[in-house]
Amino acid sequence: MIQKVISPKTDKLTAVKGMNDVLPPQSAMVEWLESKVRKLMARYAYRNIRTPIVERTPLFVRGLGEVTDIVEKEMYSFEDRLNGDPLTLRPEATAGVVRAALEHTLLYDGGKRLYYIGPMFRHERPQKGRYRQFDQIGAEALGFAGAEIDAEMILMAAALWQEIGLHDVRLELNSLGQPAERLQHRKALIAHFEEHASVLDEDAQRRLYSNPLRILDSKNPKLQAVIESAPKLLDFLGAASLAHFDTLKLILDANGIAYIINPRLVRGMDYYNLTVFEFTTDRLGSQGTVCAGGRYDYLFEQLGGKPAPAVGWALGVDRVLELVKASAMPEFSPKLDAYAIVTEVAALPIVLQTLQALRLAGVSVQMHSSTADGMGSMKSQFKRADTSGARYALIFGSDEISAQQVTIKPLRTTHAVQHVQSLADVADWAITLQSDA
Repeated sequence: MIQKVISPKTDKLTAVKGMNDVLPPQSAMVEWLESKVRKLMARYAYRNIRTPIVERTPLFVRGLGEVTDIVEKEMYSFEDRLNGDPLTLRPEATAGVVRAALEHTLLYDGGKRLYYIGPMFRHERPQKGRYRQFDQIGAEALGFAGAEIDAEMILMAAALWQEIGLHDVRLELNSLGQPAERLQHRKALIAHFEEHASVLDEDAQRRLYSNPLRILDSKNPKLQAVIESAPKLLDFLGAASLAHFDTLKLILDANGIAYIINPRLVRGMDYYNLTVFEFTTDRLGSQGTVCAGGRYDYLFEQLGGKPAPAVGWALGVDRVLELVKASAMPEFSPKLDAYAIVTEVAALPIVLQTLQALRLAGVSVQMHSSTADGMGSMKSQFKRADTSGARYALIFGSDEISAQQVTIKPLRTTHAVQHVQSLADVADWAITLQSDA
């Protein structure tokens, strides 16, 4: 039910707080990053999956865990007006990917390597690089149990940093072992924090018996000494879990990937086991995590399917682009090949026909637009052509139109010369243009 009626005369319509518009040239940066990701994923044989941004709320409650910040405080949840179903704007994508794999039996013929790009939603305090609607890029390898797939995931992320020119990013690793091992560690952890109950903050006290592992992830300065002295999960791992972790480290060592073992690295969702990892930086303030992930071998079963191993990671597009902007900036805006200068409105039909032929041949062209006063002066059009960044001006004057020609004038290069091209053969110039690019 709508609680407030917006007056068109008095209330200014703006974006919802923390849900920002992405405008040029920022949108060009996003497209640039997405293009890099798609090419990288293809090299690693990962295929694109697109899941709905709205899922049934129980998917996230069962998948992420009831005692998590996301489920407790951050989800945008509501009831379907038609049937009363509890629905939620997806706060993350892994649960939805697994739901899709189960619903469509994607693993019937073996494991699948998948990736996604799209918006997520969390109701938290907006800050630099962290918004209520934010884009994530993620990769999920479903149906693979070996540590070599964990390593492949990490190597793929490291390759992305190289592709986009990020160097000040470090890798942190940990192993969460298996449920039985975590249970033993959990008992020791509870006993440790009970001994220091007087210093626990409200959040830690609430989690002490429901999810004590998450206390290790607390950023409260007053808890750091207690957390540092807490029992470490690595000391509770059995032979198989240690072997999995050791294999991962050997592969990373062989590939020259530096890492830090961080026993406090636990991740925020309940579905993780064995390998967990984060790529972090000191250049984004307190929000230093750039990319994070790990293994989640029990999520399929948790969501009602047959057991299947899986591992994945996700990165925040806004945070990555903040780092890119702070580094040597590449050229994001697409380069324009040509700007069409038109002197007479009557010439527009033949001009548009010519430009259509050029565009179909792969040439990017911007056309000067008419106004109520006509096409404007040649001087003003050349000024716009120059500021557009186009490499060439296409001049459609009255003499050119009468002769069924266009004058092609270079704007950026000194070696090219102005020449006249027949409109019937304009596609030939497109071929020449592309070979010179």
